[in-house]
Amino acid sequence: YVIAQNNLWASPLDQQLQQTLVTNLSSALPGWVVSSQPMSSEQDVLNVTISGFHGRFDGKAIIRGEWVLNRQGRLIKRPFNLELKQGEDGYDALVRTLAQGWQQEAQAIAKVLSP
Repeated sequence: YVIAQNNLWASPLDQQLQQTLVTNLSSALPGWVVSSQPMSSEQDVLNVTISGFHGRFDGKAIIRGEWVLNRQGRLIKRPFNLELKQGEDGYDALVRTLAQGWQQEAQAIAKVLSP
């Protein structure tokens, strides 16, 4: 059991993940308005639930959860489960690997959303 020494966050992790997802989806979906706030009842709504976002003893970063898109009353639900090998040991490497994995998942979501 080791307590992390560099675990200082600029804002709560859930807010960082949400903002990063909005930024990545906005970049991947030009011409779309992506917002973390509801805009109107006619808009598509994407709900993302993260059940795992951590490192594991074997040097892998785990990102797990599911997302549900409500597009004009039609639901699309997809699970995600990423296990990414860290390039090196340490907390900083884990944070970089988790960030890369979260960006990868945003790209996967964008592929499903784009027409």
